[in-house]
Amino acid sequence: MRPWPLLRVAVAEQSMLPALRPGDWLLARRTRRIRPGQVVLAWHPSRPGFLLVKRAARRVEGGWWLESDNPAAGAVDSSRFGPVPEEKIVGRVLVRYWRPRRARYRPQLSRTVPLLRPHGTGPAVPGGACYRLLCG
Repeated sequence: MRPWPLLRVAVAEQSMLPALRPGDWLLARRTRRIRPGQVVLAWHPSRPGFLLVKRAARRVEGGWWLESDNPAAGAVDSSRFGPVPEEKIVGRVLVRYWRPRRARYRPQLSRTVPLLRPHGTGPAVPGGACYRLLCG
């Protein structure tokens, strides 16, 4: 049986700031077909069970050179362990998302007509197609 082609992982460290933050969730496609510049998931070459989220920098002899976006965070990337063999590549990240927050009850808002506010600052106004809903 083939594994599900999509997988979900949570970002745990700061090595990919500002693109990815701790607590972000990633949806990735299982594939070894990657290109330079893509954010990928890969197994650490010398630490079994340790999944990395890194940017594919370039293909080199021996595999892929993976880099962190934030090397100042003490990131563990190919500069420490060398190229990652192609068979250690798990997939490429398709999308980043955040866990939805539960909407809180706001007694100052109407329960029948949602108050909308222009994106940015300004007073709340009822209605309007290019306004966003205030939702806790």
